[in-house]
Order: sequence, then structure tokens, then C-alpha cells
Amino acid sequence: MVISRTPFRISFFGGGTDYPAWYREHGGAVLATTIDKYCYLTCRYLPPFFEHRIRVVYSKMEMVRTIDEISHPAVREPLRFMKITRGIEIHHDGDLPARSGMGSSSAFTVGILHALHALKSRMPGKEQLAKEAIHVEQDRLKEMVGSQDQILAAYGGLNKVDFLTNGGFTVQPMILSAKRMRELTSHLMLFYTGIKRTASDVASSFVNNLREKEKHLKTMRGLVDAAVSLLSSTADIREFGRLMDENWKLKRSLSAKISNPMVEQCYEQALSAGALGGKLTGAGGGGFFLLFVPPSRRSEVREKLDKLIHVPFRFEFSGSQIIFHDPDQNYAVEERYRAKQTVGDFRELAEIEEVE
Repeated sequence: MVISRTPFRISFFGGGTDYPAWYREHGGAVLATTIDKYCYLTCRYLPPFFEHRIRVVYSKMEMVRTIDEISHPAVREPLRFMKITRGIEIHHDGDLPARSGMGSSSAFTVGILHALHALKSRMPGKEQLAKEAIHVEQDRLKEMVGSQDQILAAYGGLNKVDFLTNGGFTVQPMILSAKRMRELTSHLMLFYTGIKRTASDVASSFVNNLREKEKHLKTMRGLVDAAVSLLSSTADIREFGRLMDENWKLKRSLSAKISNPMVEQCYEQALSAGALGGKLTGAGGGGFFLLFVPPSRRSEVREKLDKLIHVPFRFEFSGSQIIFHDPDQNYAVEERYRAKQTVGDFRELAEIEEVE
């Protein structure tokens, strides 16, 4: 049995420039971090005593005989990609709700790939995990998603990620003093709006017309460098909040689907209570609101947004990890298991496992 733990992320600047349709022509960059809220995937080879060969448990439960019968695409395609031929059981648990702008879909993809690799006694590197997750989501699932979420989920930490025109990427960890890091985190507040949406639905409203948004996206890309320079200096940290406000104004102008009246009302209420800036954490449309608030005004902002759920958090720096691994069969039994599954002789297989 294997359990993977993969963090969710919050993105500060550069969202939109991480879509291949943009960065393969112009390059792109984001400033983002992972937080101590996680996606957990438990995987094990299924014993041969059941009528089903595959059991998947998430908000629903699926029990099927073949991979092709799996309804959940983010389970089906990783199993195909990893060439899983044995019976398997997968359980998903998450600290935050899906479709909420925290990179949950990519955390799921990275986490399941990591768990399946471990189940096969492999230890993939962070770059491999990120690239495989990008491939699964963009090429196999044909999702209209960017490339930052998979990278952040795999690597973890506060990073500037550059996207290259050749399709590659580089990850630059932000090395800040403990004082500067505390200064940044003490100004951040996260609220859940309760609005669920699918990122690809929001993204499709502007990704297909990126040329029309070129000026905005180039300005948003420039804010990444401005924010990185600010954090690396001793300048007033409150400028970070003002940059976030500028970024949000640019982002919501990309598409009418990115914001809505409820979101705008919440943002104005937060500003009136002392927030200096903020943004929806994902493609937009709902999910989580990240706000930059001076510590002295946090209570006023919480009171003003009392209808939303406040979610305390910390940065995390580990990325996707295997937190439990208990191999219950040796390689010889595994090979015989595969052979017997192909033949379908489950009774003989059960006898083998009982002996060994």
C-alpha cells in the first residue's frame, strides 16, 4: 500500500502566462507557493477475491472490471499512462474542496502518478512528476489548463517559475530571510467563497483569444519580476498588496467569467476594511479569495467577510511526498500475479498468495 500527499497552491502573479498557447510564443512566468493543505491518494494492488478488478473512491465510488470503464478521467488516464495491468484500489481525500482555484486537479494528477510510481517501486524526481502531470492533463485529457499547478504541486515551496518558448520550464525558489517570510505570511488571508467552478471552463473564455489580451498578459508577466524584486529587497512589504490589486484588475479584464458581482462585493468590502489587494486564487469565477491585509486590520476584514469561511494556512516546502509505503509482495509474486490476472485464474492466484 502507498499513500501520497500532495500540496495545494496559491498563485500570486503571472497566471495566464503559464498556458502553452501563450508561453510557447512569448514565454511566461508565475510567482506562487504551496500551502499546508493537501490531497491524499491511497493506492494498493487489489486482492483477487472480488468481482471487480478496480475500485476507485472519491466523492463517488466506482467498481469496474477494466480501466476503460472508469468514469473519472483523472484516474483513468494516469492508469493508462502508467500501464497498470493489475487490479487496483484508489482512495482520494482532500483538505480543500475541488474546483476551488487551489490547483486541486493538478495536485490530484501529481499525487496519483507519484503513488503509482511508488507502487511500482519507482522514485520519480520532481521534474519528472511535473512533466508527466502536464502531459496527462494537457495532452491526454485535453484540459484547458496551464502548467504552473503541476509544477508547484510536484516541487512545493515559494517559487518563481519561468516558462520557456521551447516548452520547458525553470524553477527558482525564493530565498527569503525568516523575518521577510514572516512579514509576507502575516499579511495573507484566505477565504472560501463557496462558489465551485471548473478552471478549464473559465480559461477557455480567454485562452482562445490570447492575442487580443497580449498587452494585459505582458503587463501581468512584468508584475512577477516586480514582486520578486520587492520580496528580495527591504522595501515596504505593503507594496506587495498594491501589486496584487493591480494584478487583479488586469486579470478580471481578461474575461467576464473571471469575476462576478458577489466576488466584486466581497473584494470591495475587504478593501474598505483595510485590505490592500487580493485575487481569486485560480482561473477565476469563484473558489478561494487571497487577500493582502496588514496584521492590524485582520480582525476588521474577518468581521466584514463573516459570511465567508476563513482558512488559516502556512507555506509548505516539500511538494508531493510518499508518506507511507508498505510493499506487501516481492517481485516474483508480482510477476506471477500479473500472469494469473491475464489468464484470469483467480483461484490459483489466491492459493499462491496464501502460501507466499
